Amino acid sequence: MKANYDFSKAAKNPYAKRLKKQVTIRLNTQAIRYFKEMAKEVGMPYQSLIDLYLRDCADKRRRLTMKWRNSA
Repeated sequence: MKANYDFSKAAKNPYAKRLKKQVTIRLNTQAIRYFKEMAKEVGMPYQSLIDLYLRDCADKRRRLTMKWRNSA
């Protein structure tokens, strides 16, 4: 291992824009349970599964449609 390295001619990481960013998000326990169960079935971490689902929604430009029930 060298004592010093010269990075002056190094290229930027072309995948840097695709890196993930850590955020804090509050999810209800039912949603977490759902994704944890599904994650076990497919054999991957539940946080990765949530990320894949949200990315798919963003890529397909999905919009949430909500209809409120009448309280009467």
